[in-house]
Amino acid sequence: MAFEELLDKVGGLGKFQILQMALILPSLMIVVCHSLLENFTAAVPGHRCWVHILDNATVSDNDTGILSPDVLLRLSIPVDSNLKPEKCRRFLHPQWQLLHLNGTFPNMTDLDTEPCVDGWVYDHSLFSSTIVTEWDLVCDQPSQKPLIQSLVMVGILVGGLIYGHLSDRWLVESSRWLIITNKPDEGLKELKMVAQRNGMKNVEETLNLEGLRATMQEELETAQTRTTIFDLFRTPNLRKRIYLLSFVRFAITLPFFGIIVNLQHFGSNIFLFQVIFGALTISVRCLALYPLNNVGRRPTEIFFLFLVGLSILINMFVPQDMQTLRVILASVGIGCVAASHTCFTVHQSELLPTIVRAKAAGLDLLANRCAAALAPLLMTLVVYLPTLPWIIYGMCPIIAAPVLLLLPETRNLPLPDTIQDVENNKKFSRTVNEKDLYIKVTKF
Repeated sequence: MAFEELLDKVGGLGKFQILQMALILPSLMIVVCHSLLENFTAAVPGHRCWVHILDNATVSDNDTGILSPDVLLRLSIPVDSNLKPEKCRRFLHPQWQLLHLNGTFPNMTDLDTEPCVDGWVYDHSLFSSTIVTEWDLVCDQPSQKPLIQSLVMVGILVGGLIYGHLSDRWLVESSRWLIITNKPDEGLKELKMVAQRNGMKNVEETLNLEGLRATMQEELETAQTRTTIFDLFRTPNLRKRIYLLSFVRFAITLPFFGIIVNLQHFGSNIFLFQVIFGALTISVRCLALYPLNNVGRRPTEIFFLFLVGLSILINMFVPQDMQTLRVILASVGIGCVAASHTCFTVHQSELLPTIVRAKAAGLDLLANRCAAALAPLLMTLVVYLPTLPWIIYGMCPIIAAPVLLLLPETRNLPLPDTIQDVENNKKFSRTVNEKDLYIKVTKF
């Protein structure tokens, strides 16, 4: 609780903290936009086989220029069970006898067909060009699109590992971290700067090196030992938390990216879906704070995770032509998974000690990006069972929900500063006054 007392002296939640949040939001928005781009750059437009009598620029030898394109299409492309032109097959030869059927459709299985050996014709009314149309990633190459999407996510993972490490040289560290890592002079300097930005007067009287050392004596003694990433796994309680938190983060991220990179699965108007999902994500993340602070971390997360899984699994049984219901269920899923992210981030920060929180955040990022890379790759499983990827997306959060019961509830509890705080259950389970909750618990 010592550092929370120092934060109270420099103004609590003031102009400085609000400015920090305002400055970091644009960068986070840009990163998310890159993840969502795959819905548009890798969109699969309507397509069919290229046929000579319909798509050749010159009039064919059979003098079919007097026939309409719809008739020529009927003669050249078989129809599927929904009476729509097949996307991956064409007749071996034009079926002229179909001209005399007066709107009826024969059994197409008796007619000779072949794959699209001359390429495809794409519907460019919505997208002028995508990687699918450029590289013909359709029909016999269904696994190529999710593979490319997965590689994009792997690139984000590698970039995060490299540039996240490099950023430690340039970014200003928090005063809490500076003090804990035995840099009290620098930490005191940052605290005074925060106090000045927050408009606090006469801070020199209350903020000095002697007072700081007296207030955080135990934390400074612990800081004499330099920590590494291996310290996350040396003690039993912290090791258990790291494993469980990594699993839950993976289980939350997998369905999130499974939904947002496959918007076409829910309908053709992905622009509208993007607006709906974006507005819903923002609103639900804010609304999730109410049950998080009044009900608790664990029950709120468990509730949202169950809703994520159920909405995805139920959506598998909704027919494709019931677009409204499918979008509603997908909206419930994306909203609840966004709320789960918010709840989990708060819970995770309150479970990890300050001295290794940054290192634990690196592992959390690894679990997050591994799930993001795997999510589109699971779509390659549709060749075995069309619903198999969605079964995995739906079951992961349902399995992760009861795992949260193995982690302690942290509502109304102080943040742990050292590894010993995590191992010492008596100290960590100490309660705080309700009037001090806002300042002492939420500043991390």
